[in-house]
Amino acid sequence: MRTILGATLLALAATAHAQGEVKGDPQRAKNKISMCSGCHGIPDYRTAYPEVYYVPMIAGQNPGYIVKALEAYKAGERTHPSMRAIARSLSAQDMADLAEYYGTAAK
Repeated sequence: MRTILGATLLALAATAHAQGEVKGDPQRAKNKISMCSGCHGIPDYRTAYPEVYYVPMIAGQNPGYIVKALEAYKAGERTHPSMRAIARSLSAQDMADLAEYYGTAAK
């Protein structure tokens, strides 16, 4: 019985991991937001590198969208150099934490 239960739990954990399900924690994100708020926390901010680029506010954004966007930057599917560099430094847990933080933040 223990073997069957253990095997079942292991299979469930492997499935969840394979699906990329990482639960974000907005409290953990508070130690990580400094890299985001300098641009994404300023209304109507535009960056001048590598060209003038409108920086969107991300407070209140759907957490799933934030994670997908960060994954796309990390994979090189989105091309903004600053965001690609930041995303490459983030783990899946970091992305989930930041997404939950900004997803629950007031606009």
